[in-house]
Amino acid sequence: MSAQVRWGILGTGKIARAFATALRDVPGAQLAAVASRSLDKAEAFAAEFGAAAAFGAYEELAASDGIDLVYIATPHPQHAANALLVLGAGKGALVEKAFTMNRREAEQVVALARANKLFLMEAMWTRYLPSLLEVKRIIASGEIGEVSQVVADFGFTANFGPEHRVFNPALGGGALLDLGIYPLSIAASLLGPVASVQAQARMGPTGVDLQTGFTLVHEGGGMSVCSCSFLARTPGELTVSGTRGHVRMNTMFHRARSVTVALDDGSTRTVDTPYLGNGYVHEVIEAQRCFQAGLLESPDMTQDETLALLKVMDEIRRQIGLVYDADRAV
Repeated sequence: MSAQVRWGILGTGKIARAFATALRDVPGAQLAAVASRSLDKAEAFAAEFGAAAAFGAYEELAASDGIDLVYIATPHPQHAANALLVLGAGKGALVEKAFTMNRREAEQVVALARANKLFLMEAMWTRYLPSLLEVKRIIASGEIGEVSQVVADFGFTANFGPEHRVFNPALGGGALLDLGIYPLSIAASLLGPVASVQAQARMGPTGVDLQTGFTLVHEGGGMSVCSCSFLARTPGELTVSGTRGHVRMNTMFHRARSVTVALDDGSTRTVDTPYLGNGYVHEVIEAQRCFQAGLLESPDMTQDETLALLKVMDEIRRQIGLVYDADRAV
């Protein structure tokens, strides 16, 4: 297998730009092509980031040669159709969160990847950051004792008009899909599968959630308290607590550059956990590692876990009354 991994990107928005920037910092990563619904946008993106080809239709990129993996950076409601398109054309896929709008869609995507024996991974980039890996190491060491609780939040003040993507139900708007998936995913990665969930939300005039809080009970007995908001600039921290103390991912846990341990004897210590590039570098490295090793999924973000988390998301949405068009399609 070639040392180079040839990437295609579907979409040219903010998250696509962040991913293309990350590719520059990953050895062996090559941006082979980009596609947009606008050829002009695709060509401008290709010129800026050095892509070898630009397409004005997603189908053209999927059908083109010389691409190994495709990063899907389109709006949430398009993820399932775009992933099915790419996988159907014989290419592996890295699908931005939220992976799909609901579990039903995700099951279709996963089934096709498995049937075609193609690589498929959810782009939950926080799973691969050094800060989270250090938290896991500290937990495993027993330093903070037996762990039983996670508290995590993610929120910012969304000063946008009602037509903006984050408030538009047709584009998968709402705090839960955009932000809540982060604390949910990390809590599950630390305490294990979710057994039950209780949620409440404040809904907005466009019909999507402006802020949501949910409590998780994990199969191992631990509990997580998570929140997300478009109304408040929250600390964005994650704290894992055990019988002897706690460890905290500092200052916006999704970009934490350090973690702090505080123990019941009054001692504290801080560990620097710098990340490479803009942070997305680590998920690119993991995707390429798996692809080049012939793996069909990442052991740190398995397809079964993606499906399980979407089931939890579906239940949260049921409880708060958040329904999308994708839920009505059968």
